[in-house]
Amino acid sequence: MIYLQQAINGLMLGGLYALVAVGFTFVIGILNFLNFSIPGIFMLGGILSWAFMVQYHLPWWAAVPLALAAGVLASLLVERFTYRYMRSRFGDATEHAIPLVSSMGFLLLFQGLVQIQWGADMHNFPSPWPDSSFRLGGLLISVPQLVSLALALVLVFGLTVLLKRSSLGRSLRAVAESPDTAQLLGIDLPKLVPAVFIVAGLLSSLAGVLFALNYLQVSPVMGDEIASFAMAAMVIGGLGNVWGAIVGGLLLGLLEVMTVFLFGAKMIKLTVWGVLFLLIMIRPQGIFGLVSVGKGKF
Repeated sequence: MIYLQQAINGLMLGGLYALVAVGFTFVIGILNFLNFSIPGIFMLGGILSWAFMVQYHLPWWAAVPLALAAGVLASLLVERFTYRYMRSRFGDATEHAIPLVSSMGFLLLFQGLVQIQWGADMHNFPSPWPDSSFRLGGLLISVPQLVSLALALVLVFGLTVLLKRSSLGRSLRAVAESPDTAQLLGIDLPKLVPAVFIVAGLLSSLAGVLFALNYLQVSPVMGDEIASFAMAAMVIGGLGNVWGAIVGGLLLGLLEVMTVFLFGAKMIKLTVWGVLFLLIMIRPQGIFGLVSVGKGKF
């Protein structure tokens, strides 16, 4: 029974990793752009929901949508001054490292602004409910983590349907194959790209809110470690494959929880990055990735 409980804990934690990994994957899969501002947007989702609830005394059902909206706006700000601006100056921005470095600058900017406003200390997040867990047959289930896992699966299923069966999805897949060719075919890239950043911002800030609800703590650097694990999940699943990001996130959650249970918390990074290193040596394209990165992503 105790191993089953740990497996459940791992899957629940993996749902958080999966949400952030899908945000990374969606951007890199379509735009071939690794968006390093995502940890900052994750942090904004958690810490702004805390600020709205604690400092502005809003109920959770009002604070959370406002935090999600702020995360989306922050993501659009990144799109405006990284991908769009650099593409207008240098042509195909995906061929330059400048947007990547610029997005990292936004991460530092978001963290710096939050530290100026609320300090660098960790803050206790007020739980909206008296008990956020329930028991099922002797197993303890965390509601926020269960919600994150369910949302990850539902949202990725929705994204898959959108990409395969809608005109917007066909346009996004065309951009994923070649942005320049897509524009020659009449696709309005400046109007299409913001949709990618809206999805990434929503997923990342939602993961931040769910992280805060589950662990009841927020800080300006709360996104750093979970984002590094989410990137590892993206690589394990296969670059550009959204279902691979889900599987990678769940596997990393299981691996982390089982490592803590069997060997202690000090072994987490050694185990996670060791497994990632071995996978790259054996299958560098990831579990669901193809040898040619960028083909067959969706």
